[in-house]
Amino acid sequence: MRRSVGRNVSFLSVIVVLGSFGAAAPAASAPPVPPPKSPVAVGYGGAVSSVDADASAAGIEVLRHGGNAVDAAVATAAALGVTEPYSAGIGGGGYFVHYDAATRTVRTIDGRETAPRSADASLFQENGVPIPFNDAVTSGLGVGTPGTPATWQKALDAWGSKPLGKLLEPAERLARDGFTVDETFRAQTAANQARFADFPASAELFLPGGQPPAAGSVFRNADLARTYRTLGRRGVDELYRGALARDIVSTVRKPPVDPAATRVVRPGDLTTGDLKAYRALHRAPTRVGYRGLDVYGMAPSSSGGTSVGEALNILESTDLSKAGGTRYLHRLIEASRIAFADRGRWVGDPAFEDVPTRELLGQRFADSRACLIKDDAVLTSPLAPGDPRDPARCAWGEGAAPTTYEGENTTHLTTADRWGNVVAYTLTIESTGGSGITVPGRGFLLNNELTDFSFAPANPAVHDPNLPGPAKRPRSSISPTVVLEHGKPVLALGSPGGATIITTVLQTLTGHLDRGLPLVEAIAAPRASQRNSPTTEIEPGLWNSPVRAELEALGHVFKANPEIGAATGVQRLPDGRWLAAAEKVRRGGGSAMVVHPSGRS
Repeated sequence: MRRSVGRNVSFLSVIVVLGSFGAAAPAASAPPVPPPKSPVAVGYGGAVSSVDADASAAGIEVLRHGGNAVDAAVATAAALGVTEPYSAGIGGGGYFVHYDAATRTVRTIDGRETAPRSADASLFQENGVPIPFNDAVTSGLGVGTPGTPATWQKALDAWGSKPLGKLLEPAERLARDGFTVDETFRAQTAANQARFADFPASAELFLPGGQPPAAGSVFRNADLARTYRTLGRRGVDELYRGALARDIVSTVRKPPVDPAATRVVRPGDLTTGDLKAYRALHRAPTRVGYRGLDVYGMAPSSSGGTSVGEALNILESTDLSKAGGTRYLHRLIEASRIAFADRGRWVGDPAFEDVPTRELLGQRFADSRACLIKDDAVLTSPLAPGDPRDPARCAWGEGAAPTTYEGENTTHLTTADRWGNVVAYTLTIESTGGSGITVPGRGFLLNNELTDFSFAPANPAVHDPNLPGPAKRPRSSISPTVVLEHGKPVLALGSPGGATIITTVLQTLTGHLDRGLPLVEAIAAPRASQRNSPTTEIEPGLWNSPVRAELEALGHVFKANPEIGAATGVQRLPDGRWLAAAEKVRRGGGSAMVVHPSGRS
């Protein structure tokens, strides 16, 4: 989104030198001047790609002053918490994938939110009946223990080179001095106006004068600036054990609703003990081989790595580089359909569920499922899952289940540094605006991530691995991905978009690796998203294309979706330069930057 603090990149360099790296920052008196914004940048010294120019600039300045890709990712994420508060922030969670150039290894962090320890499978049921989804969204009941601050600290402890406090300074200044509101920010605020108005802290922050901020106005968040300063000085334990933890718990357990509001806002059962017990977890990444490359992703509790990996394994037997546009999309859609059928049956929090991750990623299982795909027909949805532990050719089991809804407003960032380290990091508060509940005096929204659980079994006849449980992590579709060749990075990418994240990453990977599209064009290409549903969602570029009629003749049924995902990525070019790529149009266009720009490739 194009929401920018009043600085261009070179001026921001001066600000960071004075503010983040030594002296006091200047007063915020000059009118905002948006920094330059481009969907592609090429050069040396490292790269950052995100949806927001201010956030990307914060990461670039960390790289310019000796920080590495992890440091830059944390600084960028913190800035996104200011300019993208309806998508991400310290009230949410996410998944962090890191490539270490020195050891040529990929490691990941699961920073997913967790349910209260009192939760059970009936968390979202009353009298044995699931409550309405929208009631759960705007409630304390849907709030999970935030994982984002713990993720930042765990990443910095393992791979970072700068202290958290230093990395939060650019975001703190951005919150204090403000950024320019764009039309997307205004529209998202307007879409949440009724919810925000019911919570005095949200209304005061996001509805100045009772209305959404006008495009072109300056938006400031002094409370969040103070919160970042507190975390920088006292550490993230302040959110898990200190006064901030107590504020979060009291907000969840007794949501501060306007007395005049008619909305029924259910309280949650989060406790200070839940926050104290929270841990971001190191996990082994998923890995599959594809076209001679190694594709690494996020293991459960996310279904991203297993689903993208299974779909790639299914597609491996088809030469997509020679397939026509119709056959390519047909195969892509069907592989996605199958992968979603299998994830619905098998993937959940591995602390609670026996997830057959290795078998799901096995080529034997993929081959047993790939043979279901025919070039002249479409599989029925919802498709029943296969059995990865006992794969039988072209067979499937019982218990087909539809894919449950996941909120689509998340954000993704990708960073790289001069030493060759890479980060792909997706973070979220779930729905646009999360729970709608701002922690009073703290300047950030709480997530509604627990609504990613199944409210009741998706198919009562079959075990559902995504039912709530005590301290359980809801299944996610977040898919930060790193691709290596002979141990060295080729590219890294990810996207927001709920369950469409998986299909966006899959289509972008195959568009670039198989179809030969430049990374920025693979990101920009019109998307299709099939998630084991009778209909496949497609963007206008495909809806208005002759390919649509050709696919419909095969039996595909489509539903129009104006916008799917908002990907960002980085690519290592053969000459050693970094290419950063982002959206050209979606969400107002993204922001790709490099430390030392050079000629475009």
